[in-house]
Amino acid sequence: MHPRQGIVTLFSTFIQFDFDRFSRWASDPRLRRSMERRLTQMSSQETSENFWAIYWHKAWLRQPQDLARDHLSAYLQEVCFWATQKTISGFTSTQYTIPDCFQVAISGVDKVLKGFDSNQGFNLKNYASITFSNLIRELLRQRQEVDICSDWALLRKLSQKRLIESLQNAGLDSKTIDRYVLAWNCWKTIYVPDRAGSTRKLSKPDAATWKAIAELYNSEFKGQLPFPASQANPETLEKWLLACVKAARAYLYPNVTSINQPRLGQDSGEIVDNLVGEVDDSLLTDMIASEEAQNRDRQQAQINQVLIEALKALDSQERQLLELYYARQLTQTEMAKELGTKQYNVSRKLSRARQLLLKSLARWSQTNLHISLSSDVLKGISALLEEWLTGYYSRS
Repeated sequence: MHPRQGIVTLFSTFIQFDFDRFSRWASDPRLRRSMERRLTQMSSQETSENFWAIYWHKAWLRQPQDLARDHLSAYLQEVCFWATQKTISGFTSTQYTIPDCFQVAISGVDKVLKGFDSNQGFNLKNYASITFSNLIRELLRQRQEVDICSDWALLRKLSQKRLIESLQNAGLDSKTIDRYVLAWNCWKTIYVPDRAGSTRKLSKPDAATWKAIAELYNSEFKGQLPFPASQANPETLEKWLLACVKAARAYLYPNVTSINQPRLGQDSGEIVDNLVGEVDDSLLTDMIASEEAQNRDRQQAQINQVLIEALKALDSQERQLLELYYARQLTQTEMAKELGTKQYNVSRKLSRARQLLLKSLARWSQTNLHISLSSDVLKGISALLEEWLTGYYSRS
């Protein structure tokens, strides 16, 4: 993949794939006109990509469904591609291709934009890389679990909340969902595996077990269901539970549709053509002031100093572990082999080093940014730390 050049191109083009490979950069005419118009209207002719990333992010905060989202989605195409390629290589076997994972990750751009906070010194591309990688990693791990589970094993692993979400996603009405959930609870009560750890290949219940499940359901439904219902036989309950499996697999493993596919029922054009809108030119009156950029630079310098001092306070082994992990990008198993220790020792000490750095950064944020350390804020600070460590050790 050749990198894009120029602000207009960065914020107006999208990746197109040819089977499982990058094919070319496709330009969106409306996004291109939007960027050209704004560059013409700006007296300073600002050409910093970070400036425009923050500009469009602030526009997105005002109107999440506006053209700003599409500009940012275009801007993050490259970082999403590289995050996809790096993350998918860490899984030994998966039926997902890079285009599949790329489409899943880029569809989560709203999650990136919601979590991004330029006032805390974040860089949008670095923050997006971490978020995209997490989205893909979660998808692949989830898919691996779904793949290796039999239908009955998957039913046992589901929580009631996830089951209800799956059935709602399938479009079932509330009464049907209530019946299915009651059947599922009866099935879980009666059909308990012999061994707790042998549930991935759980087989179908036998006839006697199905009879017991039906008896429990028929004794419970009048008191459990808030509407008139009738008894169910074993065959009906099996049918309902298999419908639950189908809904769960569809919910946990949604089909991936490329935005480069042709639009349904039309001779020309692609889905991506419908992802853009218009934005009000009044945004020009809300341009980011120069002092805001200076404040961000000052905050980033302070964060850099805080974390460098915190690194110096770690012991030599903790610094060595961070260097092996972030600079040489070794896995914990590889680190343990090189240091002649156990993987769990590496995991524990690496986690402790990160926690010490996180505490230092959190204290600084609380004192200097005057923010309350809620769980969401700590999650954001943790992402900032991960971004900083990656950048720091890649430079060193």
